[in-house]
Amino acid sequence: MPPKYIGEDIGKATTEMLRSKYERTLDKDMGVVLVVHNVRDISDGYILPADPNIHHDVTFDVLTFKLEVDEVVLGEVSELADFGLFVRLGPMDGLVHLSQITSDFITFDRKAGVFVSKNTKRTVKKGDTVYAKVSTISIRNTIQDAKIALTMRPEGFGKPEWVKEQKIREIKEKRKKR
Repeated sequence: MPPKYIGEDIGKATTEMLRSKYERTLDKDMGVVLVVHNVRDISDGYILPADPNIHHDVTFDVLTFKLEVDEVVLGEVSELADFGLFVRLGPMDGLVHLSQITSDFITFDRKAGVFVSKNTKRTVKKGDTVYAKVSTISIRNTIQDAKIALTMRPEGFGKPEWVKEQKIREIKEKRKKR
């Protein structure tokens, strides 16, 4: 702990330092550290030679966000690009590549700010809520460098109304077969 904290409340100072060091960081095993909380068991301080800081052992808890491959996520479309769309997943965005939005041929209408499928005329725009599945995760050193690839191609993914339409089609097909 730097000398500037001498005389301060040790609990508050330790919590402040831990939060500034760990919150909004990326750990390859734990994921994104969202919050440091429950700081406890702060030991008496010790000083090392030629080091002006006071060192303490401390126990604390963290709340993290970690995605897994094949995990199903629900998120909001945060951005559209020629190559696909980005979906907000808590503290991070995942990319649904153009080829993974739907099985149907899809085009990007830049003026209208919408992806449109050729046969079904389904659309996706910024602000839409979508179901997607995590395809790949590439964790690097920072949140900004992490890459998350998503897919909406399998049945049951995409906008909630697409899922509902699919279920209605399935029910109608079953009734026809009877």
